[in-house]
Amino acid sequence: MPGERLDAFLAGRLPELSRSRIQTLIRDQFIHVNGQPAKPRNPVKLGDFITIALPEAVPLAAVAQDIPLVILFEDADLLVLNKAPGMVVHPAPGNPDGTLVNALLHHCRGKLSGIGGVERPGIVHRLDKDTSGCLVVAKSDPAHQSLVGQFAGRTMEKLYLAVCQGIPRPEKDTVFTHIGRHPVNRQKMAVVNPPGGKAAITDYQVLAVDASSLTALVLCHLHTGRTHQIRVHLHHRGAALVGDPIYGKPSPTSALTGRLMLHAWQLTFDHPISHERLHFQAPIPPEFSPWLQLPNATAFFLSNT
Repeated sequence: MPGERLDAFLAGRLPELSRSRIQTLIRDQFIHVNGQPAKPRNPVKLGDFITIALPEAVPLAAVAQDIPLVILFEDADLLVLNKAPGMVVHPAPGNPDGTLVNALLHHCRGKLSGIGGVERPGIVHRLDKDTSGCLVVAKSDPAHQSLVGQFAGRTMEKLYLAVCQGIPRPEKDTVFTHIGRHPVNRQKMAVVNPPGGKAAITDYQVLAVDASSLTALVLCHLHTGRTHQIRVHLHHRGAALVGDPIYGKPSPTSALTGRLMLHAWQLTFDHPISHERLHFQAPIPPEFSPWLQLPNATAFFLSNT
């Protein structure tokens, strides 16, 4: 809308590009307004003519590394993998290598989409370092654009399994809030009042409760993909994820599992080229076994797998 910052205006209309990526393109003068270089904070005016020239992908500083990957599906345009817990998705300060990107550069021999920039080739979406499960990667630019569009259009179906310390109340609900950076602790995200943050929608359902440890197995259906969304929304409902060092507290259960108990279980989307509806399921890690064996959970999985 008129008066909105240029970077925010473009981020709202180009879901395949992150706001930080757009800011970099503006600073490097790949985005012009009325034929002239601009700044990210410049306001957009009615009648402005905005041109964007995406640069060719350049060789990534990160090295290709032969890191094992569990591939669920792969063709010329995309691959779906079961990300291991503890794996960082892309290089960043403190994690210069050993990331999924390093592994993909080796596995795909550089045949990855370049839209995400040299730091995130092929990366369409992320999972937190300690989250396991389904993650889709684009090997071509048309695939990248289609997949990002499906995420933005909320036609991508994402089901997660979580184990919580405490029982979310009510036990089945839709959480619709805005999520933004925590005003004090910058490591955290938080529920904030609109227009702050971004809209975030999570359906959740308690599948089973272990009364002896006061823990619950929870199925989460994400309609949006905000940073830490499940962790924030379940905390908002009175239950932190087991093994969560940011929103939770140490407990005997977290000591036993040894990880953040969040798994991207199922992912469903349209193939970017064939348009076939694809459905993937990442095997549930063994750490979840004690909760899968609870009677209510057993009944659910027998009828849904």
